[in-house]
Amino acid sequence: MTKVIKKIGVMTSGGDSPGMNAAIRSVVRSCAYHDIECIGIYRGFQGMIEGDFITMNARSVKGIINKGGTILKSARSKGFRTKEGREEAHKQLIKAGVDALVVIGGDGSFNGAMVFNKEFNFPVMGIPGTIDNDIVGTTHTLGYDTALNTIVEVIDKIRDTASSHNRLFFVEVMGRDVGHIALNVGIGAGAEEILIPEEDLGLDRLVESLRRSKKSGKSSSIVVVAEGDKTGKNVFELKDYVEANMTEYEVRVSVLGHMQRGGAPSCFDRVLASRMGVKAVESLLEGKSNYMVGLKNDIIDLTPFDQAVKGKSKINMELIRVSDIMTT
Repeated sequence: MTKVIKKIGVMTSGGDSPGMNAAIRSVVRSCAYHDIECIGIYRGFQGMIEGDFITMNARSVKGIINKGGTILKSARSKGFRTKEGREEAHKQLIKAGVDALVVIGGDGSFNGAMVFNKEFNFPVMGIPGTIDNDIVGTTHTLGYDTALNTIVEVIDKIRDTASSHNRLFFVEVMGRDVGHIALNVGIGAGAEEILIPEEDLGLDRLVESLRRSKKSGKSSSIVVVAEGDKTGKNVFELKDYVEANMTEYEVRVSVLGHMQRGGAPSCFDRVLASRMGVKAVESLLEGKSNYMVGLKNDIIDLTPFDQAVKGKSKINMELIRVSDIMTT
């Protein structure tokens, strides 16, 4: 028999990303629309263990759709990795009368939710919130579009300095395991080279490419580097190598760091978060559980957690080809 859901908990976990607040807002207001109570869980799984809950209604989430970060906060939880910690979290949810859970986060958060569902048969639904866009089952995760726009804007400004001083800039962006960010911002910002984990350009080929650019008349260059690119060198080692082999360039490094995760979400992320929140709540009310909500061909659909967390999102090979042509 399908469990009757009268109260839904919502939490954010893992790294923050623009659009999380918009997703919280959507979950809370979807609950209000369906006459369901909603409980906000502070500090992710750790807050669940400690019973750090707050009752939320439609007015609780006014004025947050445009804010980055997460009003519910996020925290790592060693306790939730233990059976005892998860048992305490379950007790706290039952004590508060929570019947189902919406988890907004990345693959680590979904792994935790999946284990929790398996152990306690507790209904859970996931909304992907990470700028890395590295989760199977959705073409876009919350925050990805905003991050791309933020990074392109920064690279445009770096190019002004590069052009003024005839410099070569290595710009490191996030993407330890996948190159979605680097590849897209590299094309969007007109980078001369793009280094991503999926492809090994090689140091010699990189230098040769930069030499061709120099011969073609380019007095400055931008190289976008994913933090996990296949060269096996970090961005400062790349700088040293190029300086040693191309004395004609003055080389600088910009590591963008956590600024990529901040800022007001783009319109795309706000709309996506709103759609995902509605789908998450309504799917739980339909008796579905252990799924992640995702965007596929502009349709909001569900993917089983195990597929979402075990798979690896693939780089767009067409974009790699476009990048090769654009850097000619």
